[in-house]
Amino acid sequence: MLTFDAHLDLSLNALGGFNRDLRLPVHEIRRREAGMTGKGRAGGTTAFPEMRKGKVGVCVATQLAGCMPGVSPIANWMSPEQAYAETQGQLAWYRAMEEDGHMRQITNLRELDEAVALWTDDSIPDDTKPICYILSLEGADSIRSVGHLEDAYAQGLRALGPAHYGVCRYALGHDQVGPLRPGGKELIQEMDRLGIILDVTHLSDECFWQALDIHHGTVWASHSNCRSLVPDPRQFSDEQIKALIERGGVMGAALDAWMMIPGWVRGKTTPQEAGLKLEVICDHIDHVCQLAGNALHSGIGTDLDGGYGIEQTPEDLDTIADLARIPAMLEKRGYKPEDIANIMHGNYLRLLREAWAE
Repeated sequence: MLTFDAHLDLSLNALGGFNRDLRLPVHEIRRREAGMTGKGRAGGTTAFPEMRKGKVGVCVATQLAGCMPGVSPIANWMSPEQAYAETQGQLAWYRAMEEDGHMRQITNLRELDEAVALWTDDSIPDDTKPICYILSLEGADSIRSVGHLEDAYAQGLRALGPAHYGVCRYALGHDQVGPLRPGGKELIQEMDRLGIILDVTHLSDECFWQALDIHHGTVWASHSNCRSLVPDPRQFSDEQIKALIERGGVMGAALDAWMMIPGWVRGKTTPQEAGLKLEVICDHIDHVCQLAGNALHSGIGTDLDGGYGIEQTPEDLDTIADLARIPAMLEKRGYKPEDIANIMHGNYLRLLREAWAE
């Protein structure tokens, strides 16, 4: 079954200090990183061969560079101009992968339909197909001014999350308390004008509610889980999830271990000692479906290799290809084939078609 993954930091892994050639198989990348220290090293899960093997043929792929000194090496650029230059390098990598035939950008309804047709055509070998992607920006710090957002749209940017971690330029991250920052309202208004999808993932609670009030277009949460299952501000409360549902949004279930189960201590807890299995993600999927009363608002947004590796994922997940096991898990819980297809790809595709309807 086709899987639509709503959040993959592909360019971060190719650049951003990781220096991974995603055209190689995951296990070859791990072999090349053997002996390296650092989070996620020799433990990556995601590369083009495994995406093809698992039919993760359509995804949302990010640019990421922030201006929050001290947060992490990928986010501590000292000026918006430096962050912008980093995201332009990431865009150059996507373009190179397109020229090499490994990726294909989706910017409109026609291109989306062509991508789905390609990945549902069994007469074409999956290992020859390009990974089709929608470009998103995780954290808006690299948008030098609100006036520059139109340039990003012209480059194919179709979704944007105003914040990441910490005190960001336009909004506060989930680990902060407070409202939008100066320029945040104007940024979200410009997103609305251009038709850029609002990704509410990572926003502080107050910023979340403000952003929903300001942006009248399409809204999604690309990689978020349920606060009622894992009490932490990184997850969404039932009230927030219900607000997304009312707006017709979709929430992508994430496979970062500390977002899946309570009590996880990053850098200390291991998947083995926690007994964390892939099927736990179905708890979060099911919770969203129960709140909605249907299976039209839950999806997949793994965040795999988002700065971590198998040391921080379910113990029975080796590569992203293992997403192909989720449909059977949902079927065991009583989900019908149509509902499973919506969760695995249909809901996000529907949202994009609605956003891009002419």
